[in-house]
Amino acid sequence: MSEEAEQDAGPVPAALPPDPAEYDSPRAQMARAKGLPAPYIAGGRDPDPEPGLREERHYGKLLLWMVLGLMFGGFVIGIALALVFGTAP
Repeated sequence: MSEEAEQDAGPVPAALPPDPAEYDSPRAQMARAKGLPAPYIAGGRDPDPEPGLREERHYGKLLLWMVLGLMFGGFVIGIALALVFGTAP
C-alpha cells in the first residue's frame, strides 16, 4: 500500500545545489555553528523593519493602558463598594 502512495505522489524534486555566493553569509555561518544541515535560520533579516517596530510600539502602548486600566479599575470598584456598603478593611 505504501509503495502505491509513493508512486502516486510523483517524482521527488532533487535537492538544490549549494549557493557558493551565500556560503559565507552570516546566516550560513550561524547555521553551520549550530550544526544545522542547511543555512536556514527562522526569522532572518527584515529589509524594512520600521512597520513591524511601529506595530510593536502600538501594541505595547495598548497593553500598558489595559494593565493600568485593570489596576486602577480594581481600586475604583473597591472604593465604590466600600462607600456603598460602608465597610472598611
